[in-house]
Amino acid sequence: MRITGSRVVQTIAATLAVGVIATGCASERGEKDEGKGGKTFVFGAAGDPGSLDPALASDGETFRVTRQAFEALIEHEPGGTELVGGLAKSWESDESGTEWTFKLQEGVKFHDGEKLTAEAVCKNYDHWFNWTGTYQNSAVSYYWQTVFGGFAKNEDKDTPKANYKGCEAKDENTAVISVHEPSANLPGGFSLQALAIHSPKAIDKYKEQEATGENDAISYPKYSQEAGTVAGTGPFRITEWDKGNKEVTLERFDDYWGEKAGVEKLVFRTIAEESARRQALQAGNIHGYDLVAPSDVKTLEKEGFQVPVRGVFNIFYVGFSQEANKALEKKDVRQALTHAIDRENVVKTQLPEGGVAATQFMPDTVDGYSKDVATYEFSTDKAKELLKKAGEEKLKVTFCYPTEVTRPYMPAPADMYELMKSDLEKAGVGVDPKPMKWAPDYLDATEAGSCDLHLLGWTGDFNDAYNFIGTWFSGYDKQWGFRDDKVFDAVKKAEAEPDVAKRVELYKKANEVIMDYIPGVPVSSSPPSIAFAKDVNPPKVSPLTQENFAEVSFK
Repeated sequence: MRITGSRVVQTIAATLAVGVIATGCASERGEKDEGKGGKTFVFGAAGDPGSLDPALASDGETFRVTRQAFEALIEHEPGGTELVGGLAKSWESDESGTEWTFKLQEGVKFHDGEKLTAEAVCKNYDHWFNWTGTYQNSAVSYYWQTVFGGFAKNEDKDTPKANYKGCEAKDENTAVISVHEPSANLPGGFSLQALAIHSPKAIDKYKEQEATGENDAISYPKYSQEAGTVAGTGPFRITEWDKGNKEVTLERFDDYWGEKAGVEKLVFRTIAEESARRQALQAGNIHGYDLVAPSDVKTLEKEGFQVPVRGVFNIFYVGFSQEANKALEKKDVRQALTHAIDRENVVKTQLPEGGVAATQFMPDTVDGYSKDVATYEFSTDKAKELLKKAGEEKLKVTFCYPTEVTRPYMPAPADMYELMKSDLEKAGVGVDPKPMKWAPDYLDATEAGSCDLHLLGWTGDFNDAYNFIGTWFSGYDKQWGFRDDKVFDAVKKAEAEPDVAKRVELYKKANEVIMDYIPGVPVSSSPPSIAFAKDVNPPKVSPLTQENFAEVSFK
């Protein structure tokens, strides 16, 4: 999926350069709809969205839906990773990299008729900054905390200090966002779907409701679970979420400021099993689906279906939660589990052509990848030896894995889990399986660190090494449940280095420190496929899995 490393250097250089400016501007469903575009387009999604408010989400299935209705200040070029204008037609940073000025597109309307202004942008950022209570749970505000740290008033001692300083509307179309310290997360963070801009009128309604609960028992606010309140600026507006039929319906927004969508309606229908998605496409009940099984690619192509392949830009891993199981605090135990898992077998039996076994928590397509990390060859005997050395020969672990979903890095969760469970049991580890529904149960549980071991992964949001290792290892994270200043300092040192070449070398050193500590097992990276019907003009496929379905039309 990935773009070459030179793109990373360009992105980092843009981050801290003086005055840098970037500019850019089926069956029953097959009946004709009135207006441009003809048919309704139905896409087979691999999992349910967790929320209709992207700010409360961290998963790709949610963002696939919300991306069609919400837009961020900065976007990525269609089919690539270069940053281009979104709701901001241009942006620049000052010499220190702490003040970001955005010149907004003009004539942009929200779905509820409100006008896009600099004040609306600031209202969004200040809304997130002033979250309290359950909204400060990392499972709810994951991306805000990752990019901007904490809140106006942190309620948890483990919440990092806020880097967000404030937002000022210089004039109707100029917003200035300030941070305390320069960060490798910017400007890429401004492109995140979780930081897409909402109507100020909708935000007022959001504030009337609260998220409640904690850890893996979170209740999301009502507005985020029903269509009708959320309002973005995108080419589609969300009109219905039928949870019983597992469908989200969006309709073309005819007052959209850019090029109008090529279809009247867009439906995301959750079909958890890949084989069922394939059969639905073959039967003409849907017009496309994601995460094609490797064994199905050639068959579909022979039948005339379109099956483009994305570049490699993801990582699949087994996460360890040291707070859930104290035995995992022992380095010998973590090393033992890493030696026990046959990663090459996972790649060979579960991934498409082009998949590779991982040696660190990022793909080799990102600058900062190191060839000098500690490696852990597959060896059941070595695993047994290390467990004995640690006094954990009878180790038992709870191993969580998701159901009702497939992911770009994890095409068959249950099958991949079974392979690794078998590997661990051969090394003498007792494994207690814990399958959980993907959204929100599994995502909340893993974010809360409730599982001894869990399967998860990451598709990069933007092309910078910090978006991978900084996501997890720049400080304490409940998912991993460990505190090691050597790891944290190595990652933060890289983030703070303004010189591009030096920063890349520091990323390499950070990867080496992380893999010496071994907080989990990086398993693999893979190039996911996406399929479309014969009569569809598909969108440009994105290495970031950020397809814009407004580009879809019928031949």
